[in-house]
Amino acid sequence: MNDVQLRSTERALSVGTWLIVGGAVLFSVLTVTPLMAAHTPRAWVWTAPILPLVVDAAVVIVVRLDATLARLDGRAGGWPVALRWMTGAMTLALNVGASALVGDLVGVAIHSVAPLLLIVTAEAGLAYRRALTAAVLAMEAREEAARQARARAAEEREEARQQRVRERREHEAALAREQREHEARLIREEAERQERIRREEQARADAAAAAEREARERLEREQQQAEREHAERLAAQQRELAARQQAEREQRARAEQAERERLEREREQQRIERERAALLAAGPPAEKLPEEQARATVRAAFTAGLAVRVAAELTGWSVGWANARYQELRDANTPVAA
Repeated sequence: MNDVQLRSTERALSVGTWLIVGGAVLFSVLTVTPLMAAHTPRAWVWTAPILPLVVDAAVVIVVRLDATLARLDGRAGGWPVALRWMTGAMTLALNVGASALVGDLVGVAIHSVAPLLLIVTAEAGLAYRRALTAAVLAMEAREEAARQARARAAEEREEARQQRVRERREHEAALAREQREHEARLIREEAERQERIRREEQARADAAAAAEREARERLEREQQQAEREHAERLAAQQRELAARQQAEREQRARAEQAERERLEREREQQRIERERAALLAAGPPAEKLPEEQARATVRAAFTAGLAVRVAAELTGWSVGWANARYQELRDANTPVAA
């Protein structure tokens, strides 16, 4: 049985129960109202339907709450059971009361049908609802278990798929890694081979460059040696030429110096002769010359080779003073022994 069938059965049970309850309530009101009117003061006859309505309302409440609790698979304890049986007994008593008071057993039997049907229907409906609720819960549990099983199966399938995907990826990654390693090994080997070739070529190039450099250096050394020898020869020639030129310049300079010295001696001799002639021409002064002029006259007389006495006469100073000046001039002109 599926969920739709269970709900249809529950709906049929609910509709049938309420039809029975409605018919029993209506029959009870119609049966109990004359009994209540016969036992109620005339002024309050209008209250006769109240009691059956109250009892039937209690029956409706019991049926309704039992249906709700049964749907929820709940238990309300013993009081709902007591209320259900008490309302059923009251309905039964009120419905058969009029026939029982007059000793009408057939009437008692007829009027007890509706209350008994209501009581049994309420109990059976409650049992049916609880059974249906248990069946629904069991079905839901089975469905939940099946759903969980399907979910677990789906999870297991998904995990298996993911595991296969992971394994495939790992296998592909391993293949790719091996391919990369193989390619890297090939690249390394090729790089090492190229490096080896490059080193060999570099070694040959270095050897050729070293040989060329050595030959060039040897040629440069030979050229530098030749250039140095040529430069040394040129330098020696230039030194010889410079020495000859220097000797010629020195010889010319010595000749010029000798000529200048000769001219200076001649000019000095002429100056001395002029001074001597001037001193001799001046004659003795009328009075003693000033010291500075007298010193100059003594120096001129000394240079001219005049006697001390003549110098004294020319200055007007004493012979001793003139002799002392001569001695100073002789000391100043005497070369110091090395």
